Amino acid sequence: MLKGISIYPETLSNKKKIIRIRRDKNGTVKETGKGNLLIDAAEAGLVGSEKAPNGMNGAPCIDQLPIKVDYGDELSPDQSITPGGSKISSPSSPEEDVLLGTLTFSVDYNFPKKALVVTIQEAHGLPVMDEHTQGSDPYIKMTILPDKRHRVKTRVLRKTLDPVFDETFTFYGIPYSQLQDLVLHFLVLSFDRFSRDDVIGEVMVPLAGVDPSTGKVQLTREIIKRNIQKCISRGELQVSLSYQPVAQRMTVVVLKARHLPKMDITGLSGNPYVKVNVYYGRKRIAKKKTHVKKCTLNPIFNESFIYDIPVDLLPDISIEFLVIDFDRTTKNEVVGRLILGAHSVTTSGVEHWREVCENPRKQIAKWHSLSEY
Repeated sequence: MLKGISIYPETLSNKKKIIRIRRDKNGTVKETGKGNLLIDAAEAGLVGSEKAPNGMNGAPCIDQLPIKVDYGDELSPDQSITPGGSKISSPSSPEEDVLLGTLTFSVDYNFPKKALVVTIQEAHGLPVMDEHTQGSDPYIKMTILPDKRHRVKTRVLRKTLDPVFDETFTFYGIPYSQLQDLVLHFLVLSFDRFSRDDVIGEVMVPLAGVDPSTGKVQLTREIIKRNIQKCISRGELQVSLSYQPVAQRMTVVVLKARHLPKMDITGLSGNPYVKVNVYYGRKRIAKKKTHVKKCTLNPIFNESFIYDIPVDLLPDISIEFLVIDFDRTTKNEVVGRLILGAHSVTTSGVEHWREVCENPRKQIAKWHSLSEY
C-alpha cells in the first residue's frame, strides 16, 4: 500500500499497473514487461557522463537516443511526425513567426428560425505540414465560444495548400441579441493517418464587430499560431506523485477531475477517462489509462500507476495526462491536457514536479487546470 494514501476520502484501486525501466550490467536501460524499450546508454552518453552540480548525471543527448518500442515511437506534444518519418515542428511550438495563410468565411443570421449560419469557404497559403508529400491534408474544426456547445468540422481535403470547402453550418436556438457575446473559433488542422493530426493555426472572430442583420457578411482573416497555454473551461485534474529514491520508483495517482466541459453537442454529461503517457526526452516509453467513468463531469478515478525510473533519468522524464471523453459511436475527443516534468509549460506544473523531486517518499497531490489539446 502507498504511504499517506489514507488522506484521500476515496479508496484507491488495489490494482497497480507497473512499468519498469532498468539498467543491466552493461549499462543498458531496459523496460521490463510489455513494450521492449532498448536504450543504448553508452551511445546516448549516459555512461561515463560528467556529473551535474547537483550530483545527478547530466542530461543525455535526446536526439541520439536509439529507442525501440513495440507499439511505435511517439513524439512529445510540441512535435509531429509525418508518414515518411520526417519530423517537423507544429505551428504551436515556440518558433519564429511564420505565414500560416488566410481563412475566408461568411456569417449570416436567419431571423425566422433564430439560427446563426456560418459558411466556411476556403483557405489560402497554408504551410506544408507533410515533408514527404510537400503538402497538407487540411480540415477545419469550428466552435462557438464561450459555451462550446456547438462543435462542427469540415471534411478533409487531400494534398492541397489552398483548400476550397464551401460547407455551411446552421446553429439553431441562438437569439440575435446574444450574438455580440459570442466568438467564432476556427481551428485549422492537417490530417495525419499515422499520428496525431497537426495543428496549423487558429482564427478567433468576435461577433461583436459583425452585423449580419442586413445580409451575409463576408470575412477573411489571417490564421495565427494557436495559443497552447490558454485554458478556456477545460476543467481541472487532481493528481498525486511520489518518488522513492532507494527503490527508484515513481508512483502516479490519478485522483479526480472537476468542472469538465460537456463535449457532446446534445448537452449530455460525458464519459471521461484519463490516459497517462510517460516520455523520456521526446520519446514515449509507457502508456496507460484509467477506467471510463460514465455520465459525469466530476469523475473520481483513484487509480495508481507505478514506474521504476533511475534517479539520473528524472530530469528528462515528462508525464502527460490526457482527459478524454469516451464516445461509443464516434471518435473519442480530448477534453484537456496536463504535463508534469521536463516539458511542463505551466507554473503550477513546474512547481508540482519540483516539490516531488525535492521531497522524496512524500505523496504530493495538487489540482491543475487543464489546457487545450
